[in-house]
Amino acid sequence: MSDDDKKGPESTAKRAAGITGDGPLIQPKKQSFFSSLWSSFLAGVVVVAPIGITIWLFYLLFTGPMAKLDAFVKRTLPVGDSTLESVLQVLPGVGVLVAFIVLVILGAIAKNFVGRSFIRAGQRLFESIPIIRNVFGFFRNVFETALQQSDRSFKEVALVEYPRKDAWVMAFVVGETKGEVRSKLKDMGEGLTSIFIPTVPNPTSGFLLFVPRSDLRILDMSVEEAAKVVFSLGLVVPDFADGADAVRKLEEIAGDIGAEKPTLRKRLFKSWKA
Repeated sequence: MSDDDKKGPESTAKRAAGITGDGPLIQPKKQSFFSSLWSSFLAGVVVVAPIGITIWLFYLLFTGPMAKLDAFVKRTLPVGDSTLESVLQVLPGVGVLVAFIVLVILGAIAKNFVGRSFIRAGQRLFESIPIIRNVFGFFRNVFETALQQSDRSFKEVALVEYPRKDAWVMAFVVGETKGEVRSKLKDMGEGLTSIFIPTVPNPTSGFLLFVPRSDLRILDMSVEEAAKVVFSLGLVVPDFADGADAVRKLEEIAGDIGAEKPTLRKRLFKSWKA
């Protein structure tokens, strides 16, 4: 009798299926050379693409708008034969730095009473000109609203049913609804909230909704993590540890340990008697 026959019907079945040796019944599929090459190429793209795009965007920023601002400010600076003036004209980025300092000084002046009086006079001058006042008023409202509410805008991420019941989407909480919209929707009760539902994978466009806060399910993830989810079409999801699941798993482990203790005692007792 051969060794395979001594091993019983399992060895015979393996032999009939063309499987030899003691390896697993299901062999892992070996990757071809071209598949491995393509996989390595995609891995390289994942590593290089974010770095390259970031460098390219900053390159466009500094060689485009920043360079124009720097050149414009340098043209307004006094030109002379002194060493300081020559350095200011040659050194790159000086114009941007000067513009930043000027904005900080204007902001500091705008915070006191005298500065506000001069600024209001200038604003009234712009608002008195027929066409300019429309453009000026639009941008003034946009920037004032954005800067004044930046401390609470897009600080929360929530789930809301949209566009129908039992269909949930991710939304960014803008803040409490105010103005005429709040007045017209006062029958909705307290806690009316403005939310922004971004489109996927381009979150720069979307829908502005006004819903009761009770209809929202606030998430623990940050705005940055939610933006990654939107950009990746839901493929990149932040890690999340549910406290209830963790407690349940610990209880199961404790139960398994408690159930194994009598069996362990019996084994120790038998080995001691032997």
